[in-house]
Amino acid sequence: MSDQRLQIGITPHGIDRASLEFVRDAERLGVESIWVPEAWMYDALTPLGYLAAITERMRLASAVVQLGARSPAMLAMSALAMQRLSDGRFVLGLGTSGPQVMEGWHGVRFDKPLTRTRETIEIVRTAMSGERLTHEGTVYQLPLPDGQGRAIRSPVASPDTTVPIHVASIGPANLRLTGELADGWIGTAFMPESAEAFLDPIREGAESAGRSLSDLDLNVAAGLEFTDDVESAGRRHAAGYAFTIGAMGSPSTNFYNRAFARQGFGDAIEEVHRLWQAGDREGAGAAVPIEIGLHTNLVGDDQMITERLRAYRAAGVNTLRVGVNGDSLSDRLDQLARLLDLVATANQD
Repeated sequence: MSDQRLQIGITPHGIDRASLEFVRDAERLGVESIWVPEAWMYDALTPLGYLAAITERMRLASAVVQLGARSPAMLAMSALAMQRLSDGRFVLGLGTSGPQVMEGWHGVRFDKPLTRTRETIEIVRTAMSGERLTHEGTVYQLPLPDGQGRAIRSPVASPDTTVPIHVASIGPANLRLTGELADGWIGTAFMPESAEAFLDPIREGAESAGRSLSDLDLNVAAGLEFTDDVESAGRRHAAGYAFTIGAMGSPSTNFYNRAFARQGFGDAIEEVHRLWQAGDREGAGAAVPIEIGLHTNLVGDDQMITERLRAYRAAGVNTLRVGVNGDSLSDRLDQLARLLDLVATANQD
């Protein structure tokens, strides 16, 4: 059993005043962090600014801002502002997203994602340190060598400025980069039973930089459902992955599919993708193995969920980013309180 304590973070139920007010209630229950996503609907940083004003203790994290949608210097400015507004509680979670979003929504070429990630982290850290911002890279050159710009120093940054940077990564090369450079990992499609498919590359990257895996904050996503009908719930959660497997990415680039294949589901994933692309959405959902639905989520009664929490903790996970659904605010809060009691039990081992 890992000796670190497992903590619970949440993802917002929605981006509206009622949903964000729920976060304040969750903080009072003992939830440690909030992780706000960014896809092609709402941005992540605006809700976090609102949450900085209505919370007091919890970490406020982007999960994740999309690289290429903002310049690295703009990311640094946003991080500095969020860190000031939140009294040091902000976590900058970033990721490359995928070609469909970046090229279709942002109009930014999805090229050199690893280089873009590395250079963005380097530039953000330089800008936040208070040094003059210079960078000679492949994707970014600052100042532009053929322009009228000059190296600028932020008047609000200093060597004492620290903003943790977490990277959302799923492919082996990006996982190694996360281990080498990041303060934490934002994981998805993660199953404790096959944790080493993700953690081995992170460990390799960390050790290449003279660090260890324990130096990183490892947080992964998991849905929550208390139920006695585990099979029905597991199949429903599994079917929910059909969109991820069938549509999240171009026909040649789907990082989720590769991640599930590395965890032993290659043949099943190919069939789900084929059915989805053929227009058989129902068949694609039915073809997703139930193990994916059960092993990436917290599903079952109190005893089953406690065992799952122990499995995540034993794998080395520090934070579970939990999505809580319910018919009402009180229902969601009741589920959170119940989960936090189970986490306390799991942490006693």
